[in-house]
Amino acid sequence: MRLASGDRAEILLWLTRRCVRLLWPLLVKMAESTPRIALQPTPEARHALLDMEREQALAKADFCSPYQDVARERPLGADPLLIARINIGQDNQGKHVLTLRPIEGQGVNIAMDDTLLHGLCKVLQDAVDKAQWDIKLVLLSGAVAGVPAGAARTLN
Repeated sequence: MRLASGDRAEILLWLTRRCVRLLWPLLVKMAESTPRIALQPTPEARHALLDMEREQALAKADFCSPYQDVARERPLGADPLLIARINIGQDNQGKHVLTLRPIEGQGVNIAMDDTLLHGLCKVLQDAVDKAQWDIKLVLLSGAVAGVPAGAARTLN
């Protein structure tokens, strides 16, 4: 994964299959933690609102422009960091913060609004499909994914 900042810096990261399997539930948790979603009374309502927010966020994202492969400073080194530790949280402005770190040494904190969060989720889903890792990354919580097909549903 290549992360470019506005100040012409770039950080290179290796995300292994194991790392992505650990990262995905944390990204889903971040997406579901938005107050509008978290306060919904039923899993179906949370899922519907999450889908709506995802669609709105992805409509704002630019997946057509190629990555600008220009000379950039690499403050954490020329070699990619092998990510081994992942943490999530929020900053003072309420943005999601994803921390990715190797076993030893410095890592990176990524502050994300909902647009960037859903964009990252989409990029990861596409990369995992292309890598043929036999992982299905679905933006559903366990509660929603566990509802049997024939179960009674609440419609508003």
